[in-house]
Amino acid sequence: MTKAAPSEQMRLLDLQVLDSKLRALDVQAKGLKDDPRLPDLHAGVTVAKSDLVVLDTAVSDAARKLTKAEDDVAQVAARIAKDEAKLNSGTGLSKDLMALQSDIESLTKRRGELEDVELELMESSDEASSRQAAQQALVAQMQTVLDEVVSEIRGKLGALRMERDATAQERAELAATFDPALLAAYDRTLNKYGVGAARLFHGTSEGSGMQLSPGDLADLKNAAEDDVVFCPDSGAILVRSSEWG
Repeated sequence: MTKAAPSEQMRLLDLQVLDSKLRALDVQAKGLKDDPRLPDLHAGVTVAKSDLVVLDTAVSDAARKLTKAEDDVAQVAARIAKDEAKLNSGTGLSKDLMALQSDIESLTKRRGELEDVELELMESSDEASSRQAAQQALVAQMQTVLDEVVSEIRGKLGALRMERDATAQERAELAATFDPALLAAYDRTLNKYGVGAARLFHGTSEGSGMQLSPGDLADLKNAAEDDVVFCPDSGAILVRSSEWG
């Protein structure tokens, strides 16, 4: 059985305070990493960016169609200008000039049709660009919110990390002052049960929060003051004091 002076066992409670603080800091850090806002924000940004890709494609398609329509109009206009130049020159046979006049009329009608298509495509392109701009603004807004939340979490995690490092250093310095056998017993109990040491206060183990049975209390009363005893429920080292009886 491990033995230690009552005063040394009492100091284990100071060590437990630091270990409890370390555990609480770890729980806080995990809670920050598992922030419930993050999944929804990440999913929202992903969907918004995916929708933006669709709109980018639509804008590109509309621009390509508009460019083709403009080229078609330009080609017909060039042919009209060429035919009008020939017609205005007055050279050539009468039947050829009449044919040119007929071609000009047909081309003029065709140009009107193409210009109507061009106008429709211009409107479609403008609408697509407007939807794209709106989606870009939405993506930027959602990304800003996500970045702010991530920055907030990182800031809090950084503060927790600093506090944990300081606490761990304090814990290491305190642990170094204990007898190795007593510290080993405490660490085994801490690692196995999550609590290394706890008070026995008015018959209640603060490790389990439960009142010990009369038989267990009798065994503890009969144990020597320097005996290291354990809680039958939580497994923690029970720190006893006559003042807590």
